[in-house]
Amino acid sequence: MTGDKKNYNIKNVGKNFCVLGQFLSAAPYGSGHINDTFKVSYDQGGTVNDYIFQRINHFVFKDPLSLMDNISRVTGHTFKKLTEAGTDYISRRTLTVIPTLDGKSCYIDPDGNYWRVYIFIEKAKTYDVIENPKQAYEAAKAFAAFQGLIVDIPGPRLVETIPNFHNTRTRFNTLKQAIEKDEHNRAGEVKEEIAFALERESMAGTLLDLVADGKIPERITHNDTKINNVMMDDETSEGICVIDLDTVMPGLALYDYGDMIRSSTIPTAEDETDLSKVTMRKDLFEAVSKGYMSVAGEFLNKTEIEYLPFAARLMTFEVGIRFLTDHLQGDVYFKIHRKNHNLDRCRTQFKLVQSIEEHTNYMQKFIEGL
Repeated sequence: MTGDKKNYNIKNVGKNFCVLGQFLSAAPYGSGHINDTFKVSYDQGGTVNDYIFQRINHFVFKDPLSLMDNISRVTGHTFKKLTEAGTDYISRRTLTVIPTLDGKSCYIDPDGNYWRVYIFIEKAKTYDVIENPKQAYEAAKAFAAFQGLIVDIPGPRLVETIPNFHNTRTRFNTLKQAIEKDEHNRAGEVKEEIAFALERESMAGTLLDLVADGKIPERITHNDTKINNVMMDDETSEGICVIDLDTVMPGLALYDYGDMIRSSTIPTAEDETDLSKVTMRKDLFEAVSKGYMSVAGEFLNKTEIEYLPFAARLMTFEVGIRFLTDHLQGDVYFKIHRKNHNLDRCRTQFKLVQSIEEHTNYMQKFIEGL
């Protein structure tokens, strides 16, 4: 039995994990673009139970074993904390890693592919687009709860699965190198965007300097806080489980919040060419902030709370300079579907940066009032 057009033998993969019962079927699942994901069904005593099988993309994540060690530590700790709190239906509240027959967190097949298995979370789903403020509130609350559960995880520092992922100073230096080299003769066509970025260079080191000064702590963070990484309960619409833990690693709580605002409050696609449509939606900003602070207010320090609006601006700026860098480098990282696609993406992010700047005082007062 093969899983998809790449002819992965999902049935044989399953034989290497502690999954009981008779294999029934496997089908591609979800909308992710990095890993290959399958919903796999087994007959267990007359009841059909489902699992998530994933082939880890080891070209993106260079050290899958360390990545899985991170995930095993995080999910094990959250399970322990939820158990101690007397939480019901814990396997719906945190991902559960199914071990291999020899007790490991992943299986390496004969072709060198890395596989992992999770319990499938029933009666819940993800959404690719926020449909209303309640969803924004629930997603933000779920991410904050996730941060809170792992704030005291013991042991050594987690591995950085993508080193310098949110190191904004490094991102900005890469942009300046791309401008200087101008290998594709594009710098002359994007003078306004380059000027916009250079005018805001001082932003790049702000949060890093606060960490260096001991004013905000390094935490364990998700680092990809889009709404489609939260499972929503089908009946209650509650955000019950944070998923896609590949980028869970050392970071700043402000990164997670900032990227939530960036990805949640824009009313257009990320490559919108009519920039008059691009503005920060206040209703979704308020919903995200309320949801996040309803939990995060219990563990963030005063400086972290003070810099939440700035983080929204910074994370949007970071994504914008990444698109601009890729445009200058010849579109080598982000996939494009038309000419100047990354430039359009950059312009959309930069317009959102402007909108956030215009709303900074309002944002600050709103958060202070929570």
